[in-house]
Amino acid sequence: AVYMCEVERHRPEVFQGQDKESCSRLADPLPAALGVTYELCAGIIDKPGLSLEEIACEEVLEECGYRVAATEIQRITSYRSGVGVTGSRQTLFYAEVTDQMRTAEGGGQPEEGELIEVVEIPLEDSMKFAYDETFPKTMGVIFSFMWFQNNIAPKLPKK
Repeated sequence: AVYMCEVERHRPEVFQGQDKESCSRLADPLPAALGVTYELCAGIIDKPGLSLEEIACEEVLEECGYRVAATEIQRITSYRSGVGVTGSRQTLFYAEVTDQMRTAEGGGQPEEGELIEVVEIPLEDSMKFAYDETFPKTMGVIFSFMWFQNNIAPKLPKK
């Protein structure tokens, strides 16, 4: 969706006179990187019998490679995203991880269309990153960084 919005912004003629679903291939495609965004680890709630925390732990392992116990994950809040389109309900969790908890590569499931690179943002750069408009990111990323700065960072030992 992000890539197609960039196509529409840079090449509006592609969509003139046709609906977006019937668009053919771009003769001169834009770089794929225009569709890449920074996002939080996430997943669809499609596993009956598992709690949100258990599903979140599975997603952390699949996408980021860290094994986190459901008892080690903290529920922060739920909120709506995509309110004009999907009205999705998102639940934000917090978990601390260590290098010893890394048990897999992460990266998601390519067969499900996932192409994930785990990115670490240094604490001292987090708010600059959150407000830097040159980094395409979701509102969840910005919100989570603000939550962390207000709730966790003040309790960390000073360097």
